[in-house]
Amino acid sequence: MALLSMIVRKMTQNKWLELSLLIGLVITVGLVSSIPTYTEAILSRMLVKELEASKLSSYPGTMNMRFTYIGVNNAEQRIKQMKTNEQFMQNKVLPLIPVDLLERTSDLTTSAFDLSSELPPPPNEKKKVYRTSLATVKDLEQHIKLVDGRMPADKPVDGVYEVLVTEKGLNNLHTVLDSVFVFEDVNKTKVRVKPVGIMTKKDDDDLFFLSPDLGGFTNSLVMNSDVLDREFIQTQRLLVNSNSWHIVPKYEDLELRNIDRYLQAAEVLKAQVKSNYHYTLEAQYVEVIERYFKSSENLRVLMWSLNVPVLAMLGLYVFMVSNLITNRQKNEIAVLRSRGAARWQIMLSYLVEYTLLGAVAVAAGPPLGLFLTKVLGSSNGFMSFVKRSGIRVHLNSEVYVYAAAAAVIALIVMLVPVIFATKTTIVGHKQQMARMQQTPFWHKLFLDVIALAVSLYGLRVFHERMKTLQTLGLDNEALHIDPLQFAVPALFILGGGMLLLRVYPYFLRLIYWIGRRWWPPSMYATLIQVGRSSAGYQFLMVFLMMTIATGMFSASAARTINHNSEDRIRYASGADVVLQANWPNDKPPEMPGGGPQQQAAVTLTKPVIHYSEPPFEPYTKLAGVESTAKVLIHDNASYSTEEGSGSAKLIGIDSDEFGQTAWFRDGLLDYSFYDYLNLMAAAPNAVLISKTLADEEQLKAGDTIWVGWEGIDMQPFMVYAVVDYFPTFNPNPRDAETPAPKLIVGSRLQIQTYLSLEPYQVWLKLKPGASVNDLYRDIEDKNLGIVDITDMKSKLSTAKSDPFLMAVNGTLTLGFIISLVISFAGFLLYWTLILRGRMLQNGIMRAMGLSLRQLIGMLTVEQLLTSGAAIVIGLVTGLTTSRLFVPLFQNAFDAKKLVPPFRVMVDPIDSIRIYIFVGSTILIGLAILGYMLSRLKIHQAIKLGED
Repeated sequence: MALLSMIVRKMTQNKWLELSLLIGLVITVGLVSSIPTYTEAILSRMLVKELEASKLSSYPGTMNMRFTYIGVNNAEQRIKQMKTNEQFMQNKVLPLIPVDLLERTSDLTTSAFDLSSELPPPPNEKKKVYRTSLATVKDLEQHIKLVDGRMPADKPVDGVYEVLVTEKGLNNLHTVLDSVFVFEDVNKTKVRVKPVGIMTKKDDDDLFFLSPDLGGFTNSLVMNSDVLDREFIQTQRLLVNSNSWHIVPKYEDLELRNIDRYLQAAEVLKAQVKSNYHYTLEAQYVEVIERYFKSSENLRVLMWSLNVPVLAMLGLYVFMVSNLITNRQKNEIAVLRSRGAARWQIMLSYLVEYTLLGAVAVAAGPPLGLFLTKVLGSSNGFMSFVKRSGIRVHLNSEVYVYAAAAAVIALIVMLVPVIFATKTTIVGHKQQMARMQQTPFWHKLFLDVIALAVSLYGLRVFHERMKTLQTLGLDNEALHIDPLQFAVPALFILGGGMLLLRVYPYFLRLIYWIGRRWWPPSMYATLIQVGRSSAGYQFLMVFLMMTIATGMFSASAARTINHNSEDRIRYASGADVVLQANWPNDKPPEMPGGGPQQQAAVTLTKPVIHYSEPPFEPYTKLAGVESTAKVLIHDNASYSTEEGSGSAKLIGIDSDEFGQTAWFRDGLLDYSFYDYLNLMAAAPNAVLISKTLADEEQLKAGDTIWVGWEGIDMQPFMVYAVVDYFPTFNPNPRDAETPAPKLIVGSRLQIQTYLSLEPYQVWLKLKPGASVNDLYRDIEDKNLGIVDITDMKSKLSTAKSDPFLMAVNGTLTLGFIISLVISFAGFLLYWTLILRGRMLQNGIMRAMGLSLRQLIGMLTVEQLLTSGAAIVIGLVTGLTTSRLFVPLFQNAFDAKKLVPPFRVMVDPIDSIRIYIFVGSTILIGLAILGYMLSRLKIHQAIKLGED
């Protein structure tokens, strides 16, 4: 109890430092706990998106189970098995489904029997016999409506059982309602039935039914479930042929934390199917979820990796504050050691102190992480938030496990300065105070060189990996995403910053030497103070450098990923809107069916199709259109050269209109994109070819290439230039076995004149701020015959809500904000403590005649030489790190889709934000320090020194 009382008093005496340390701990624990929370929320959203995007034949998440009683001839055994199946679904399957069910359908079908009309057939005609069965579905009445007739009675009427039929089923029976039919049951007893109503679905999109058009009831007579069970099943007059269950869960509520139970339900059903061939199972969603798990692992690794620099920065902050606390108490520690206190006793006191702070952080951190996750769920880009439905987040045991682990690691980090401090005796402590000019331990151990070497090695490994991916056409799942490939930027930032700080003392000496004849006394005093105490400033400088560089790296990474994702969509689309009009033609109608011989004959005599070009002017006058272009695209054109022949993608353009309409990123080609278009405009027979085609056929500018396609004679064109990229053209191979795609770009008029007139696409460029909806309405109002339309803006909007981009933007935005906040807190804390520690020195300078203005000037220069230098180093290191390591994020994308190539982006807005923040931080710091100096009483400072 005495130890706890002493710890509380000590914490009270250093309340501001303890509060700063607690804030750092809470933010650290909150960030760590937000990672699994945010990851789970994003992955849950990703799961729902995957299910929605999957082209399944049924509603996403639907499972259908059917049992067919084949080989079970005994009626009692069938009834017993039916009850067993019902219990199996009720007790083992349905309890495993973790979400509400939109529908749960159970149906039953009897064995087929021969049905015939009760009335005798007309003369000279045979009696018609129809093969059908009785069927029933629980709660069917709530989901159907009658087209004609009435609902069946719940008991026989005059010995006749009433049933429902579909309109198609009634037509198959060649009868009308209220016609009586007969069939024989198992006991050869005649049973009379009559259709009394024609049913159809009440709602077209009702999930109650398996088939959209009630096709499952076409060959069945639908009877009331109670009547069928009471009159035919339990009395064993008819055998049960099959019964099935149709389960439709509310897939939007599926989350990562409950998906295992949903998969377990499918596994239980699969095991039942394997154990008995009478069972069949349809659960297409299982394959979707399995694919989802593969991509979710990559996203999980990426989420943790993105936070490595921020976590390292927070660890550095915690270490810095705990080091400040320890340094202020080194004299007390040395006194305790000199009076016989053991090291473990001193360590125990700090362990208890920091454990108390850690416990508070574990309690407050997860709710903070939950709040951060909710805020980040509305991210629409880097440092951009919109009003959208929030993501679902939860606090669970896993979150608190991560929070506790973060607190334990932080506790170890905080105890490191204490370990070193307890080694020092009171004599050693006084010696250290007298020798302020010490070499930092990271310079002695060359940790900066080691960190740089490891990070550069990781960069080399990355480049080799990306070369393999792009050469072989592999995807990002072919090679495992190594978390170290995302952790090495933090090592590079730390190593690069410490390396620059290694030469920092020489920079101070250079400044001193340059102005030694002109510096005023205050400047001399500042240079001497900074030069002799450089070791004391270097930790602050490392911290500031790390935070600024991390913020710069986070901003650059987010901007790069967002811009490159948008560039890929723009490049693949080609223009804002791409239309394909319906061209009148003389194409013969396709013949239904036909065997191989018939198809071969058709192929041999395939005629040339003649097209009529529709008017083009209406497209130029559509709402919001700035420019239009005709673009002819033939995906499988043929070419021939002196070296060989093959197939390539042929694009025909009008160079002037195409240049005004198409989107193309600068810097992809050796010269301006418009220079290549001007080359084509000068000669009608000029073509541009892709580098893949030029390399394979050894072509160069000036060579002749013959171009055509099936049924069209080849015509000569002249190669004017070789290009690596062109709008919509992807030069990357699809896989290792497929050759790289090839491209030929020529004049559309030349191609249509000398080859053939074929339908072209209409590319539209919209005016700034133009609405795509207005364009669609105008197309509809003008009744333009459009067979296909793609919209770039819709694709961009969809991409922004993509779970992957949301995760990246949210995480990097959080890292950027935390970097700025922590650097501000660390800056003010450090300088406030330094100023308090030098009250005697400042009081003496004031007593010697220095004015308050001169003293503030000295502090300003001191800040510029320390904090300012650290900030400049941080900006340089962050920019260098971004240029070198932001391309690491290519590993998170499919190499085949990295067109145009990855380009590092540094948005000036982010740099301006950092500059404004840094300037504001220094100004606020100077204002606080100036206020503290203005309240300094000279006699109190000198008396404090005497005490």
